[in-house]
Amino acid sequence: MASIGVPELALIASLGFLLLLPLRLLLPWLRRSDDVDTNWPLLGMMPALVRNLHRIQDFCTEVLEMKGGNAWFTGFWFSNMEILCTVDPANVHHIMSSNFSNFPKGPDFKKIFDIFGDGIFNSDSDSWRSQRKMAQGFIAHGNTEFQSFLVKTSRAKIEKGLVPVLEHVLKQGTVVDFQDLFQRFTFDSTWTLVTGYDPGCLSSEFPQVRFSKAMDEAGEGLFYRHFIPETFLKLQRWLGVGVEKRMLKARETLDYEVNEYLSRKREEFRSRINSNEERPGGTDLLTSYMKQNMGSESEERFLRDTVVNLLIAGRDTTSSALTWFFWLITRNPKVENKIRDELKQAGERWKSLEMEDLNKLVYLHASLCEAMRLYPPVPFQHKTPVEPTVLPSGHRVVPKVKIIFFLYAMGRMKSIWGDDCLEFKPERWISESNRIKHVPSYKFPAFNVGPRSCLGKEVAFIQMKAVAATIIHNYQVEVVDEEHSGVPRVSIILYMKHGLKVRVSRRSSS
Repeated sequence: MASIGVPELALIASLGFLLLLPLRLLLPWLRRSDDVDTNWPLLGMMPALVRNLHRIQDFCTEVLEMKGGNAWFTGFWFSNMEILCTVDPANVHHIMSSNFSNFPKGPDFKKIFDIFGDGIFNSDSDSWRSQRKMAQGFIAHGNTEFQSFLVKTSRAKIEKGLVPVLEHVLKQGTVVDFQDLFQRFTFDSTWTLVTGYDPGCLSSEFPQVRFSKAMDEAGEGLFYRHFIPETFLKLQRWLGVGVEKRMLKARETLDYEVNEYLSRKREEFRSRINSNEERPGGTDLLTSYMKQNMGSESEERFLRDTVVNLLIAGRDTTSSALTWFFWLITRNPKVENKIRDELKQAGERWKSLEMEDLNKLVYLHASLCEAMRLYPPVPFQHKTPVEPTVLPSGHRVVPKVKIIFFLYAMGRMKSIWGDDCLEFKPERWISESNRIKHVPSYKFPAFNVGPRSCLGKEVAFIQMKAVAATIIHNYQVEVVDEEHSGVPRVSIILYMKHGLKVRVSRRSSS
């Protein structure tokens, strides 16, 4: 990279060696130390982070609980890394809603998440408003074309993909990784909704999915970018090693896969335009976007970024939520029995996969909310102010300060959820009139907060409830590796490090 010369490179390497050598020598002693808040000379709080990286979510929860919900984190002395970690709902509301304009995504966010390009996740101001308005028009409840396509594709993927695979592993008596299974389901479903093509990854052959592997690599790399000083990241890019090497390969794979489908889609779209043909049974999102952007000079880049943003949003978050939900269900049989009772009371209507029927499954909906409270698919978010401001907690933050609020820790705070916050308790979401209680998004930010709240929330619940109802009604699920299940992976998406290995058996009709 031209931005780093040889003298600068030598200086960076020397500094890195001088800093990491004492850190390496100190680590055996640090592992015996119980002090997680020590601000070391030169090293800042990096030793504590390194020591606890394998359990970063629980580590941050412990620190924030100890510090009353807000804690400062400092990095290496030369890194200019100053982070305010918070779980204070008032701070979240201030940042994401009431003072929204002072906390845009900004250039630093885009630098970290460059894999999203100029898509809706990275965009600000007019670009963001334009993209959100367009997406809202396509996905909104009133768009009968998309809703019809959603119902049709979800039903088909369950009946022709999920159930046949479950029947296959049941017949073979083999172990199946539910995390992998749900990733395949949501990948196929999202890809179909976005592009109109079903890649067929959910099958008994379990084919390798290059796109999904690249997304997993990217998720891990994006996590490390939050905590590794920019100087070291530049060095990795220059040398072509480490996190940045994996990020580059992931980007190349994503671009190749998306461009293949875009080329195919353009040919189909032009052919359909010339013949005045309409797709039966609803319209995929890419077709809708092409109708809006034909003739635009930046169409190709826009469509690439849009597809990547929608695929990552739809595939990762929903599959993560389903994985943790089933892990919790197997550990809480009383909850599972209540869901089964609700399905029995609904009779055969829930099998029709109509939205109004799925919406009546109140206890199942509450159970999914409770799973995402404890294990939010996106475990943390970060923001940086444009102008100095004072948060409701009294902390003054300036443009150089990064603010991270930890959704994972928020679900485990007694100050937010009460003394029973660690219990898996769906009842906390249900009112006396048997409706889902309204919980402010700044207290339960699993679907984001304020103007940037998730547009696909309804789509996600439809898919999650349909999958959960099908499996719970028809199969008994048993986790076969309790020791290694339930361990979070280090990533921007809360997946299980070792997957969720289970056996399925036929459930009796009683």
